[in-house]
Amino acid sequence: MIEGILVEGLIYGIMVLGVFITFRVLDFPDLTVDGSFPLGAALMAQCILMGTNLWLGLLIAFIGGVIAGVVTALIHNHLKVPNLLAGILTMTMLYSINIRVLGNRANVPILNQETILSQVSDRFSGLIPDEYILLLFFIIVAIVIKVLIDLFFRTDLGLTMGAMGNNEQMVISQGVNPKTLKTIGVGLSNGLVALSGAFAAQYLGFADVGLGQGIIISGLASVMIGEFLVMKSNRIGVLTFCALMGSIIFHAVVYLGRYYGYVIKMTPNDLNLIKGILIIILLVLTQSRKLKKVALKAMVDK
Repeated sequence: MIEGILVEGLIYGIMVLGVFITFRVLDFPDLTVDGSFPLGAALMAQCILMGTNLWLGLLIAFIGGVIAGVVTALIHNHLKVPNLLAGILTMTMLYSINIRVLGNRANVPILNQETILSQVSDRFSGLIPDEYILLLFFIIVAIVIKVLIDLFFRTDLGLTMGAMGNNEQMVISQGVNPKTLKTIGVGLSNGLVALSGAFAAQYLGFADVGLGQGIIISGLASVMIGEFLVMKSNRIGVLTFCALMGSIIFHAVVYLGRYYGYVIKMTPNDLNLIKGILIIILLVLTQSRKLKKVALKAMVDK
C-alpha cells in the first residue's frame, strides 16, 4: 500500500513540478494541463504499440506537451487572449487531438506490451524485492528531473523567468521580451506534464482520453500542500522538493478517501469533491497563518 502511494505520488509529482512552474514561478494559471497529460499518455501508448524505442517514446511525449504549451502561450501572447481562456481553448482542442492520436478510440490498453517499467522490473527482479523496484526507479527519475529544474532556474534565463513572475514590468525595463519567457516556461511546464502522463499510462496499463480530467486540481492541491510544509523560502531547491512531497501527501489523502470513505458513505465518484474540499481547507489554513504572521509582526513593532 505505502509503496503504491509513493510510486503514484512520484509519477504525478512530475506533473506537479510542471504546474508549479506555471502557477508559482510564472504566475500563469494554465489549464492546458488537463489536455497535455492525456496527450503524453496517448503518444506513449501509440509509440509502444508501434514498436518505437521506448525512451524515444518518452521524448516524443515530452515534445508533444511542449508544443501544446507553446500553442497556449502563442494564443495568449499574440491574440491577447487571457491566460485562463487560452489554456481552456488548447485543452478543448487537445481532447479531439488525443482521440485522433489514440486511433479514434477513447481508451487504448497496453497491459500486455513491453514498457519501460516492465523492462526495469525484469532487469532488477531478484536483485531488489519486486515491490520496491518501481519505487526506486521513480525516486531516481524524480530526483533527476528535480535537479535539472533546479539547475535551469539558477541560469540567467531561469532567474529572469522567476523575476518576471514577481514583477513583469521590471523584466520589460531590462529589455527582455516577457512573451518569449512565457512561451518557454509554459512549454516546459506542459512538457513535464505530458512526461508524467507517459509514465502514468505505463503504470496504469492504458491510455485514456479522460486521464486528464481534474488533473489540474490535483496539481494545485499538491503545490499548496508543499507550500504549507515550508514557512518561507525562495530557494528553488526547497520549493521543488516540497512540490514533490505535496504530491505524495495528496495521493495519500486521496488513497484514504478512496478506500476508507465508505465509513461516511463516500464513493469513488466523490473524489473530486474530496480534492475541492482539501484545496479549500488549505486556503483557509494558509490565510490564517498569514494573519497570524501579520498580528505577530504588529506586536513586535509595538
